[in-house]
Amino acid sequence: MGKRRIFQAIMMLILIQLFCSCVTPAGRTPGEVIDDTNITATIKKKLFEDPYLSGLAISVTTFKGEVTLMGAVDNQFEKNRAEAIASSIMGVKKVNNLLEIKK
Repeated sequence: MGKRRIFQAIMMLILIQLFCSCVTPAGRTPGEVIDDTNITATIKKKLFEDPYLSGLAISVTTFKGEVTLMGAVDNQFEKNRAEAIASSIMGVKKVNNLLEIKK
């Protein structure tokens, strides 16, 4: 019975090691993917709750903590405000503000 338990323990360690070393095709760990998803969701929520930005279609994507904002806004104030909101979220390393001002 002792050899069987040792074998089971070794197999569990191997499985844990394999799981912890998993990465996506883009080279991210499952934890990084979850972090990026949380950042995106938090920014979208804040933009929706903002009285100046809630009606605007602003696309938010996050990759390794780098956020990209895309879409159209009415003026420079809204563009700057969206960037400030995104920058204020914990875990955001950089914001690429690609928002365009409508003519």
